[in-house]
Amino acid sequence: MAGPAALLVSIRHQAGALCTLRAAAAPHSLLSPPQPSHTQASSTSRSGTASHSPGEDTEVSKPVGAQKLQEERKALGKRPKEGEESGNLSPLNPDESRSERLAQPGLARHETLREMALRSKMSRLVEATSLLVQVEQTLLLPLLQQHPLFLHPKDSIEFRNICSHMALQREGQQFERDLHEAHQCLKTIIEKLICSLAVSPSDSYIPVQSALRQILRDLLAM
Repeated sequence: MAGPAALLVSIRHQAGALCTLRAAAAPHSLLSPPQPSHTQASSTSRSGTASHSPGEDTEVSKPVGAQKLQEERKALGKRPKEGEESGNLSPLNPDESRSERLAQPGLARHETLREMALRSKMSRLVEATSLLVQVEQTLLLPLLQQHPLFLHPKDSIEFRNICSHMALQREGQQFERDLHEAHQCLKTIIEKLICSLAVSPSDSYIPVQSALRQILRDLLAM
């Protein structure tokens, strides 16, 4: 059996994990697709009009033809480069297959949905941790003075360590694995608390059980 001291240890580690989670949940790009190079696009656009270079034009011996050619050169010099007129700086490569072009929008949508899912999962983890600490401080801690119960501070220590490791990753597959482990660890903490409260003969723990069950449902919500 454990009293308020053991719960305070758990709360301290959970509060530390909460601070780490809030910092890790700050807006950042998890899956940013590569953007086309502006310099490369501009050079490609210029190469598309290289066939109009004055040095490559055929000389005309007749004066009238020469004058007409000069006028055409001036007109070509003032004409907007292909791609700039429509505002598109990345002209399509004629060698690029249609299947490759069609696959790109789908990939971008898949990455965006994946990023949204990660943000949603992180948000649920932050909210559940915050609510758990509040319930333990305001409801459970005062009751432990009259009715001690079984607690597991080691789970809270592990939870804080996972969150600290996750914050160092910030992105990638390891970040996702740490996020999943943090979810599972917090789920274990709440479930063990509910089980400990269930074996207690005191009816005063019923509101605490109800609050913990609601936190667990919100944490696992899809």
